[in-house]
Amino acid sequence: MPHRIVVLGAGYSGAIAAGRLAKRLHREEVAVTLVNAEPDFVERVRMHQVATGQELKHRPFREMFAGSGVEVKIAKVTSVDVDRKTVSVAGSSGVETLSFDTLVYALGSGWNAQGVPGTAEHAYELASRPGALRLRERLSRLEAGQPVAVVGGGLTSVEAATEIAEARPDLDVSLVVRGALGDWLSAKGQGHLRKVLGKLRITVHEHADVTQVAADAVATADGRSIPAAVTVWTTGFAVHPIAAATTLDVTATGQIVVDETMRSVSHPDVYAVGDAAYAMGVGDKPLRMSCASGTPMAWQAADSIAARLTGGKLPQAHLKYFNQCISLGRKEGLIQYVTGDDRSVNAVLTGRFAAVYKELVCKGAAWGVANPTLGMPTRRRHVLRDAAAGSAVEALA
Repeated sequence: MPHRIVVLGAGYSGAIAAGRLAKRLHREEVAVTLVNAEPDFVERVRMHQVATGQELKHRPFREMFAGSGVEVKIAKVTSVDVDRKTVSVAGSSGVETLSFDTLVYALGSGWNAQGVPGTAEHAYELASRPGALRLRERLSRLEAGQPVAVVGGGLTSVEAATEIAEARPDLDVSLVVRGALGDWLSAKGQGHLRKVLGKLRITVHEHADVTQVAADAVATADGRSIPAAVTVWTTGFAVHPIAAATTLDVTATGQIVVDETMRSVSHPDVYAVGDAAYAMGVGDKPLRMSCASGTPMAWQAADSIAARLTGGKLPQAHLKYFNQCISLGRKEGLIQYVTGDDRSVNAVLTGRFAAVYKELVCKGAAWGVANPTLGMPTRRRHVLRDAAAGSAVEALA
């Protein structure tokens, strides 16, 4: 029987991990199954573009993985039993139980309402394609001059506010930030961000802790009422809840605690990548939820699994950051260079060239998912098995 690898979730990290495993291991010896609720890949980093009416390229998983040896199963994960090594999924053919020898958990994250009253009833989210499409429909019905409030101070918030303001200059767009605008950026980065927001006529409300969302406004802790015919809530993400319901060692927020190879510290047959994983980067600093973290985490996990199954050398590279790429509409961008542990330095790239740079990064990430078994100069490795025990042993192929 081949070694059964089940990958849960086909976002950036899950899809890349499945493709890399298929590239590194012989399909006669390893069966890779990729489970995802949607039939095609979602470019999550472009949901602000979807919300403003832009169309993205259609990327069906069955076409992407055709001929790769990866079995694509379109189904929703309903439960995971890491002790019995089974996963329950619900698809068009009903409820099914999948057994695994190795599990790659990449279910990612979703919208986080932060428990603020009124968000569920009145706010819109950009953490999913359905959310982006819902927001697009609502924005299309807004008349000129109506207010749109984007709540949050991170990358998603900035990209959403600038994209909406550029696409709909007739709207009154505001950005509501709990702290100072762009406080994670260098002085040069902050200066450019303020310059672009000014050109787009985006009103910035700093040090505004939103305590309630209503149908026509958001209220802050210091008594301000900010008009909002539409409120876009982008204050962070919440991980998928399934991991917290298992016996896996997870954090208080439900992320799976992993070692430097992306292997669960409590269950050696389970790996976690992307937003679902709590992994340490340079300087013992947790990797942030992002595509920038998820892609190298997927590489690390796939290479570690392949090494352990074949007796190869485990990857030794430490996951480091290089820059933060921020789109500020279609014509402007900001590339903030950072240290390996994600602290901003003085160097930045701005303007039209930065916008092109960010676009190339997005296209490259999507290409890596759409071509999961290409571009990797590595030979397949054989999985050797102990004839008596019937289990994989760590010996060189």
